[in-house]
Amino acid sequence: MSDLSLAQNHAFDLARTLMVPVILFEINGEIGVVPSAEYDGDEDAIINEYDPFAYGSAH
Repeated sequence: MSDLSLAQNHAFDLARTLMVPVILFEINGEIGVVPSAEYDGDEDAIINEYDPFAYGSAH
């Protein structure tokens, strides 16, 4: 599994655990995750946004 795949899986799990949308982004080769409401970085750095409410129930 690649680093990006692992980061995507963890970002999705984090969004569903916290029940808040999160943004997965990459800057200078480093990948990060932050709640969407707190992201104020470059729009081009965003890899994906994970919204736990868009995927239905977690159970």
